[in-house]
Amino acid sequence: MKKGTSVVVAMSGGVDSSVAAALLVEQGYDVTGVMLRLWSEPGKEDSNRCCTPDAMAGARRVAAKLGIPFYALNSQDLFHDVVVQSFIEGYRNGITPNPCILCNQLIRWGFMYETAQELGAEFMATGHYAQVHSKPDGNVELRRGLDPDKDQSYVMSVLTQEKLRRTLFPVGGMAKPEVRAHARRFGLTVADRADSQDLCFLAGQDYRSFLARHAPEVVQPGKIVQADGRHVGEHQGLAFYTIGQRKGLGVAASRPLYVLEKNLANNELVVGDEAHLGRSGLTAGGMNWVSGTAPAEPFEAEVKIRYRAVLAPAVVTPQGNNQITVHFKNSMRDITVGQRVVIYNGEVVRGGGTIQTSFNTIEEPA
Repeated sequence: MKKGTSVVVAMSGGVDSSVAAALLVEQGYDVTGVMLRLWSEPGKEDSNRCCTPDAMAGARRVAAKLGIPFYALNSQDLFHDVVVQSFIEGYRNGITPNPCILCNQLIRWGFMYETAQELGAEFMATGHYAQVHSKPDGNVELRRGLDPDKDQSYVMSVLTQEKLRRTLFPVGGMAKPEVRAHARRFGLTVADRADSQDLCFLAGQDYRSFLARHAPEVVQPGKIVQADGRHVGEHQGLAFYTIGQRKGLGVAASRPLYVLEKNLANNELVVGDEAHLGRSGLTAGGMNWVSGTAPAEPFEAEVKIRYRAVLAPAVVTPQGNNQITVHFKNSMRDITVGQRVVIYNGEVVRGGGTIQTSFNTIEEPA
């Protein structure tokens, strides 16, 4: 199937996507490179890590080295309206959003995926560290990337059967050093380019300063209180704090205090002892079941409550196709509304959704 099979590769100018493209060319695919132009604040275009002029030039050089066509797709307005605005609205509503999830779902496997189809491509490929495996029944499984330090199956949990069947992850079965070795073998100048971690549209700045410019209403000082209502300090705006945060609270206390809750209605930041951070469960909505169908019964699984979280054993109870309740075997810290919860069965991703609430068993919703 490889020889002559057409593939659009999402290129970023980085080593992973460049090697993905090179491997596909080597394997005989008909490859086209595509890079998205994403929104940046005016004057900060050179700092947006996903599509700086330098990154664009680097991707073009790789494409030229490989002898493949290369196109830039303008998705700046769409990215701003869908991803950036959702990021801002999330903080306005007192949650901690995950814009990378939305970008993968609606920009890469939305706008870009549809463009790849319009170009006649049979597959879309990226440099993500995840794996797709075909099953005898014709369905496909999404599995974790081989390199546990680079595994990106968490953010790929938004993908459906339809899109996974037409997606390739050429570096998903490799460790990062192997990918860099391939880059050197192919003579790619990006072989030693450093990985980037920050949100692209923040352009290296702190998210607080970004919010202060684009949603100044969130910079609304208020009270810091303990769970019993005792006033212990002042916060600078609820959006500037995260659940579990200890440093930077500006509260003098005889023991360490942690952020337990954001009370949006009263504009209060609730703090308390570390022991009070633990929660035994969560609810989530907007579920995507990778198989296409929600399990009929509760089941045991391992669960991630954020990208870098350790897998935690739990019992997952589906509530129809779109909702779940998760009961953890051990109390969990830092469950954060707005983040994504992803469910694993060993190496296989079962599905994922957006965290809506956290609870302890005695206060579990009916």
